[in-house]
Amino acid sequence: MKIYKNLYKKLIDKKLTLTDQLAVTRSLLANERTFLSYQRTALTLAVAGITLIKFFENWWFIALGFLFLPFAIMTEIGGYVRYKRMRELILNLEKESTKAIIADD
Repeated sequence: MKIYKNLYKKLIDKKLTLTDQLAVTRSLLANERTFLSYQRTALTLAVAGITLIKFFENWWFIALGFLFLPFAIMTEIGGYVRYKRMRELILNLEKESTKAIIADD
C-alpha cells in the first residue's frame, strides 16, 4: 500500500505529535473497517437471497430472496462510494494540515 507509506512518511517528516499521527491512522483504519462492514452485509444479503430462492418452494420466500439480491448490490455499491468519499476527505484534510504545518515553520 504505497499511499499509506507516503502518508506516514509525510506525517513523520512534518514532526506532528504522536496524538496527531495516531488520529490520522485511526481515521484511515475506521474507514476501512466501515468499508469491510458494508461488504460483509452485502455478502450476507446475497447469500440469504440465494438460499431463499434455492431451498424454499413457497412463493413468499422466493420473492423475498429476489428482493434481497438488489439490496445486496446496492449495499456493495453504496459502501464502496462511501469508502472512496471518506478516503478522499481524510487525505484532503491531511494535505491541508501539512500545508498549515509548513506555513507555521
